[in-house]
Amino acid sequence: MGTIRTGRADRTDADGAAQDAQPAVMDATNKRIIALLQEDGRRSYVSIGKEIGLSEAAVRLRVQRMLDDGIMQIVAVTNPMDMGFRRQAMVGITVDGDIEYVASELKEIAHIDYIIITAGRFDILAEIFAEDDESMLELVNRHIRKIDGIARTELFTYMRLESQRYDWGVR
Repeated sequence: MGTIRTGRADRTDADGAAQDAQPAVMDATNKRIIALLQEDGRRSYVSIGKEIGLSEAAVRLRVQRMLDDGIMQIVAVTNPMDMGFRRQAMVGITVDGDIEYVASELKEIAHIDYIIITAGRFDILAEIFAEDDESMLELVNRHIRKIDGIARTELFTYMRLESQRYDWGVR
């Protein structure tokens, strides 16, 4: 999985002086760029520019600003099963205490790739992946359940990844 980028990077002008960083505006052009990259993340800026009527440099600047602002990421997405991780599961976590603390502790565990705070039966859902059953047991028992504030966990083990999409578009 790719690295999640958050926050804005400092920007400088041609002389290296700091500029007042303005966040990317989610206008129709930026949305179109995102949609084209969702179709093919390796598409060239020249190709995107021709399709939407911008220069390659203008597309590059817009993409970089959206990356810096954490609006999007460009990553290689794999099927964990094909990468040697034979077990995946969603873990429903009930917290007795500070939910945000537990979520921040979960972020430190390498084999968790997705964490959401929810409203409903569980306080947190975390997607985990492991090489095999023994590794999954160790991950849940020795790492996740050891976090202060976790009252209960329930695993929903994946039998097969049927569909994973990232082309849902923009609004």
